[in-house]
Amino acid sequence: MDPAIGSLLVGEVLPRVLTIAVAIAAGVAFANVLVAFGAIRYVAALSKPLTEPANLPSEVGGAILTTAASTTAGYGMLAEYRDSGLLDDRATLVAVTINTFFGFVQHIFTFYAPVLIPILGLRVGLLYVGTRAGISLAITATGVVAGALLLSERNVTPGAGADVEGETRADGGDDRAVREKLIESGRGGLEKTREILPRLAVVYTLVVVGTTYYDLESLTGGAADPLAALTGLPSAAVPVIVVYAFDTTSGALTIAPLVEDGTFGARAAVVTMLIGGIVSFTVSTFKRSIPFQYGIWGAEFGTKVIIVNTALKVVWIAIAIAGLLLL
Repeated sequence: MDPAIGSLLVGEVLPRVLTIAVAIAAGVAFANVLVAFGAIRYVAALSKPLTEPANLPSEVGGAILTTAASTTAGYGMLAEYRDSGLLDDRATLVAVTINTFFGFVQHIFTFYAPVLIPILGLRVGLLYVGTRAGISLAITATGVVAGALLLSERNVTPGAGADVEGETRADGGDDRAVREKLIESGRGGLEKTREILPRLAVVYTLVVVGTTYYDLESLTGGAADPLAALTGLPSAAVPVIVVYAFDTTSGALTIAPLVEDGTFGARAAVVTMLIGGIVSFTVSTFKRSIPFQYGIWGAEFGTKVIIVNTALKVVWIAIAIAGLLLL
């Protein structure tokens, strides 16, 4: 094996795959625990305003709320529900769409508040984060509406949630000992991880090697120029868009001094970063979405998830850009 490829596998692929594997195992085990101990009743109450109008079963509420803590764990729970027959493909796509805002929430505390806002300054930072929050919330609302219009009893199978053995009581729990419940819940998480891990490792390896030896920037950087021209942004927006498309933090560091010297106003800066986000989908799809979604769902359904996610993001970001330009 080429030493450079070996270094990539050890330095990039292995840590990423192991991190996702742990999150999936924890997410599925958590779903099993919710069912085994009857806690699904309380989670369902919190998420009922989303699941009920979207015609989704109450169990899905656990996955939706878990996504706020870990996107991977939330997706792992939904994968378990799909595999068990609780959700068909259409219902799973609706649930994934509703997950969007809750996936965004965790980034507020891990990236936007501690990193991005200090770089951009309070005014631009809050406007950007608020706009991204609005986009995510709009996508989640789109999922709820889609569920209301497109889902029915044919798309879900009540009682086919996380696979937990034991006699189920009326309160949603079962009669096994606590230790046995925990062991069975953990075993379910490990089984799901063993199922997903091989294809996850293969896809991530191919993506990392491919993106290392092929310059994706040369394929996407040219898209920034006409986008900037179409919106009437300053010429300085083009390099910012290119940088932002490949690294959010570097893009923010690039545009921050241009805001301070007056080259960009607050709205123009946010529009520039949003356009960078659209351009970055090409890169992020290859480097993150394909390996993650294919690892969770397999190639066929993973492709559907990527198409739905990307289409909704592009549409709502475009709407947000139009709104900011018209203000």
